[in-house]
Amino acid sequence: MEEQRIAKAHKLVVNNRKTSMVTGVLDVLSFDLNEILLETEQGMLMVKGTDLHVNRLSVEKGEVDLSGNIDSIAYSSISQTGKQGGSFLAKLFK
Repeated sequence: MEEQRIAKAHKLVVNNRKTSMVTGVLDVLSFDLNEILLETEQGMLMVKGTDLHVNRLSVEKGEVDLSGNIDSIAYSSISQTGKQGGSFLAKLFK
């Protein structure tokens, strides 16, 4: 049976640069105290800051709750598939 991917709505809510709620998340690619990298319905989402934490992750619903001191949020349309060769992170920061 062929599996069809149903697009989830993507929403990003930031409250006072301290907490964030993201929907439409496909995967959490990496996270540490200074950086969280999410794959969303609208592309790659990089959250940078200090003392960042993933408080709640629901892969089934595609939801992530973040907390910490959020300094920047950036989107990239680069896909994780790496069809063009080279490092994914190298392409993301070009």
